[in-house]
Amino acid sequence: MSEPLVSLKWERGALVLLDQTRLPDELSYIRCTDYREVGKAIFRLSVRGAPAIGVAAAYAMVLAYQEIEKTVPKEQQKEAFLSAGGELISSRPTAVNLSWAVHEMIRTWDSLPKGNKLEGLTERARAIEEEDKILCSRMADHGADLFKGKKNLRILTHCNTGALATAGIGTAFGVIYRLHERGQIERVYADETRPLLQGARLTGTELMANHIPCSLISDNMAGWVMKEKHIDAVIVGADRIAANGDAANKVGTYSLAVLCAYHHIPFYITAPFSTFDFSISSGDEIRIEERNPEEVRQIKGVYTAPKDIPVFNPAFDVAPHTLITGIITEKGVLTPPYDVAIKEYERSLH
Repeated sequence: MSEPLVSLKWERGALVLLDQTRLPDELSYIRCTDYREVGKAIFRLSVRGAPAIGVAAAYAMVLAYQEIEKTVPKEQQKEAFLSAGGELISSRPTAVNLSWAVHEMIRTWDSLPKGNKLEGLTERARAIEEEDKILCSRMADHGADLFKGKKNLRILTHCNTGALATAGIGTAFGVIYRLHERGQIERVYADETRPLLQGARLTGTELMANHIPCSLISDNMAGWVMKEKHIDAVIVGADRIAANGDAANKVGTYSLAVLCAYHHIPFYITAPFSTFDFSISSGDEIRIEERNPEEVRQIKGVYTAPKDIPVFNPAFDVAPHTLITGIITEKGVLTPPYDVAIKEYERSLH
């Protein structure tokens, strides 16, 4: 694959998304000129990963205004803008970066003078994209610094948290990338991440593209790999983090946290400020998205189960804060007690 892996780009008044549902077989792009197209792309996982979803949502709000400015009377434009934001948020309710970005664009709308708001909204969306790139680099540095002086590291990760999930080098993958740059990685073990295989299709692609030594494993091998391969740490991302440190992430993360506790392996979450939901006290308040049962019954249109078998298909689970060794952020690594650490972190953002 010769082209660089970039999850999205703003190009001449349109949002261009890499269609991640087609990877690794095909490098295909979707050009979105309508915010509804972006919402559909988020829902079907053409763009995914909490930070990338947030950036895409910011640009989608620019697309919404481009339409509203031309078709809606001035006195009704704010209502239409809010409505577009609501539609976008409903496309994937668990990832808080989505709602954060939409509300950030609404705040920007409110702060801009009357008249043409397009330039100001576009500037804010671009700033959100650039902020994500900077945050990824800072998280990579803070996470890699946890392993100073250590060589031949064996890291296990889950789902996809790299350039395909962000606007930068990634969250958890960014830490792995930085450790590889520093010559500290012996091998990365990547869960394939059923049912949609983001680890196999996406993280596998990124590991190979960056020449990082790796092995792909099925999700149910993780415990045995921890025992037999002497894993030094598990590093994953998050889609929403509660005020007590409970972290929602791609389903399978909870199992890894439990396995790490048993095997005495450090378990790290990596996420920027936009992933924290300071308004909820615990993971019990996180709404877990349930997806189409066909995602479990088949792989790429080929049924691997009875066509009418009942399916439970949660897209996420929640790792309790009691099982999390540290939360790697752009400002440093948060450690227990998380209710105190996260309050201090929130204050530092203002």
